[in-house]
This record gives sequence, structure tokens and C-alpha cells, in this order.
Amino acid sequence: MIIKTLMTLTLAAVSGLANAQAAPPAAPPLRLEFAFSELVTLAGDITPGKTPRGDRNIVPITGGTFEGPGDGHGIKGTIIPGGWDWQLRRADGCMEIKADYFLKTDDGTVINIVNAGAICRPAAGQPFLARTTPVFEAPIGKYDWLNKGAFVGTLEPTKGPDGKSAVRIGIWRIR
Repeated sequence: MIIKTLMTLTLAAVSGLANAQAAPPAAPPLRLEFAFSELVTLAGDITPGKTPRGDRNIVPITGGTFEGPGDGHGIKGTIIPGGWDWQLRRADGCMEIKADYFLKTDDGTVINIVNAGAICRPAAGQPFLARTTPVFEAPIGKYDWLNKGAFVGTLEPTKGPDGKSAVRIGIWRIR
């Protein structure tokens, strides 16, 4: 009887320990901190057509500007012409996007950004919402905070200063 009671207590303790270990650690609440916005100007679409993965579309990036508080010291500059937005319209009607381009800050630093996401057509009467996950490659130094952070983006179609196609992108750092 004593052995059976000890085994029951041991099993209960092990079970309680396993349950305690399975619980995720308490994480601090996440918050978003605005970093900067971009106005990215675009050329006309290049449509290679249907591929095994879906309908491919390529949008050349022709330039633009960006500006914002950055990490508290400000960030501002231009978007270098020559980047691309690779788009893939899926069978479900959503579009995968992956833009790869370069920012050039006012102090001459060149930063690569790869911004990916999926855009799905909103239901009737709902606003257009597009969310992205930008990833940066910046030289070590003043803009190194871009390499070390996690970011989310917003994207909305607009017109550039010349009236041609553009997108406005908001970049938010997750803290």
C-alpha cells in the first residue's frame, strides 16, 4: 500500500512538472513603433503569364522617397531605381508579393529591403488592407538597428508626384 501511494504521488508530481514545463513563458506585450514611410514609384507591369505556381506579374520600381523618425535619430532619403516587385496571383485570388529594392539615405548609406506579403481582395464594403514583413540589410553602423529588429509594413496603392502608379508603405518596428 505504501509503495502504491508513493507511486501515485510520484506520478502526480511528474505530471504536474510536465504541465508546468509545457506552459509558455510569460512574454511582455508587443507594441508597434512607427519607423518611416515610403512613397515607391512604379513603372508599368510586365506580365510573363501563367506559371505552374500561378499568374506571374513583375512591377519595376522606378524610385521614390522615404522619411520618418527611424530609431529616434531620423531616417530620410530616396529609393534607388531598379528594384522589382515580384507578384504571383494564386488560384484562391490572393496575390503574393515580394519586392526587393534599395534605399539610399541622405547621408549616402545604401540599405537593401525585401518586403513580402499576401494581398487578398477585401469583401464588398471592406477597406483595402495589405500587410507585409520587411527585412533589411544595412551596413553595420548608424542604421544597424534595421538589421536587429522585427518589422511589419502596411501597403496602399496611390499616385506618385507625376500622377503615375505608386504605393505608400508604412514601416513599423515591433518592440
